Amino acid sequence: MTAEGQVSLPTPPSLESLLQEGPVALFLDFDGTLVELAPGPDQIEPIADLNAKLVQMAERLGGRCAIVSGRAIADIESHIGEISLAAAGSHGSDVRSADGRALGEAPTGLPAALEAELRSYASENAIDYEAKPHGGALHYRSNPQAGEAAQAFAQDLAARHGWSAQSGKCVVELVAGKADKGTAVRALMQEEPFAGARPIFIGDDLTDEKGFAACNEAGGAGILVGTREPTCAQYQLPNVASVHQWLGL
Repeated sequence: MTAEGQVSLPTPPSLESLLQEGPVALFLDFDGTLVELAPGPDQIEPIADLNAKLVQMAERLGGRCAIVSGRAIADIESHIGEISLAAAGSHGSDVRSADGRALGEAPTGLPAALEAELRSYASENAIDYEAKPHGGALHYRSNPQAGEAAQAFAQDLAARHGWSAQSGKCVVELVAGKADKGTAVRALMQEEPFAGARPIFIGDDLTDEKGFAACNEAGGAGILVGTREPTCAQYQLPNVASVHQWLGL
């Protein structure tokens, strides 16, 4: 057990040792996994040449590497440049192969009425609103005490309008449909070059649990970054720096 009473999972085997057993497919969360968390979504500071390093790693894996993020793909690209590996943005609402081919339907934006309610709530409660292609998010990292009420508001708003609310670290998002990081993993695993490989998902947030579960179902594993309980991950890395080291970035 950790000092906080949370379960301590084993460190994953090295990537090299996993590759010796057979082909591996990596699915990588972005915030809190590839880049350090920041007070606001636009304040992240990716390491130098992150995009190029990910491309090199994807080549090493025969193309079996994808970014799977709650952020929109265009948002990620605004920070690291055009992505030329497979990617799933907007919590699995927008899944693309490495050549840019869309898998499934495009994400659905928020109706104007819902966006207006979220913007108004954010303004009145000193938290931040972020418009996304798949919906909208309330961020309360700069005002953590507002989190419980923001979560309740978003859950109620989603239920009243037939949408879904997804919770993460200091954020709650309204999204349409049933897409999540697990559905993104399953969609990509049906495509070449991912099909038949052992899937490994690395992530830090509650929304990554769906990705862990999808990999477990396919004979792979989840790697939790940081600590959280409960989790269906099989392994654990302590922080972003250790993820970079494990990946060889």
